Amino acid sequence: MFGIGDFARLGLVSVRMLRHYDAIGLLRPAHVDPVTGYRSYQAAQLSRLNRIVAIKDLGFTLEQVRAILDDKVSAEELHGMVRLRRAQLEAQISADLARLRGVEARLRSIETEGHMKTDEVVLKEVPAVTVAEISARAASYEGVDIGPVIKPLFASLCERLEAAQVAIQGPGIAYYIPEDDGTVMVHVAFPVSVGPQDRYDFEVVVLPSIRTAATIIHHGAMDDVGPTFQTLAHWIDENGLRSQGLARELSLHCPDNVAEWVTELQIEVTPV
Repeated sequence: MFGIGDFARLGLVSVRMLRHYDAIGLLRPAHVDPVTGYRSYQAAQLSRLNRIVAIKDLGFTLEQVRAILDDKVSAEELHGMVRLRRAQLEAQISADLARLRGVEARLRSIETEGHMKTDEVVLKEVPAVTVAEISARAASYEGVDIGPVIKPLFASLCERLEAAQVAIQGPGIAYYIPEDDGTVMVHVAFPVSVGPQDRYDFEVVVLPSIRTAATIIHHGAMDDVGPTFQTLAHWIDENGLRSQGLARELSLHCPDNVAEWVTELQIEVTPV
């Protein structure tokens, strides 16, 4: 038998925590002296204590911990719960980091106000092109929602084209179709020289031409595209034009280092 202090040290918890677990009936002492109220524990109770702490640290309430323990959860099931919680936490961390990068990009946009080189914008026609494409829905047009969707799409399309032995004929293209519910259909595409076939697990379509597009080259990661879009928006406004729809993105150079990416942004414009 161990006194509460010794048991707390062996279990790597505080005495206060053990008293609380006793008070709520989650971990009763093996023996309580009726005179002194002195609590004693057995080594075998460390097993239940380990389960209590592990499940609680996964984010469950103590009531939920009690229910899980009452179901006699096994060590294998605990490992499964840990794996699930790890995936949830990693996803949350990834989302939080993406939001932080978004805030930093907004700050860079603010810093560039009044220093934008609008002479970098080029007005031109974008010809129609036959492309192989796949698409998926993003919750919004915000970078935090677009990024996790578009990257796997491009990887998947490359794999599908390779499996179908269809050669890529030009830079990757991304374009976006807003939906009435606020979501956005994200389309990724590569130019190809084939027609549609039933055996393909991708679509082959003709991406229509843009008669008049305001275009600008963005250097660096797309997480930092805000200032470039800001420059483009000012140019469109100053030249008496109106944008039509969301931008197309033409990936001119995409090495492993995203800081070296080169992307052309294309926005269809018409006179006001």
